[in-house]
Amino acid sequence: QVQLVESGGGLVQAGGSLRLSCAASGSIFSINVMGWYRQTPGKQRELVARIIPGGSTNYADSVKGRFTISRDGAKNAVTLQMNSLKPEDTAVYYCNAETYTYDRYWGQGTQVTVSS
Repeated sequence: QVQLVESGGGLVQAGGSLRLSCAASGSIFSINVMGWYRQTPGKQRELVARIIPGGSTNYADSVKGRFTISRDGAKNAVTLQMNSLKPEDTAVYYCNAETYTYDRYWGQGTQVTVSS
């Protein structure tokens, strides 16, 4: 089992920045990929960014150039730096961890609201 605890999020004006952090505990040795997803009411949860061991990253097209994901292996943590935020970035953001056996774990979610 992997437990994920998120922090960060909140309310920011358009053009501002926020930083989300996620700390993993439990069977951390089993974690392969870590990432962030987001969800708005009535829509499916969508990938925002993910990072694999070695540092390779993937981003949703809508956040490329504005968001940066990073991972601290020693602290078993992943961070999402969000710059130039837009109202359409408003969502609940979830930390995700995927193990080498393809089990997936989720954080509790943190609200990000961007006002215009």
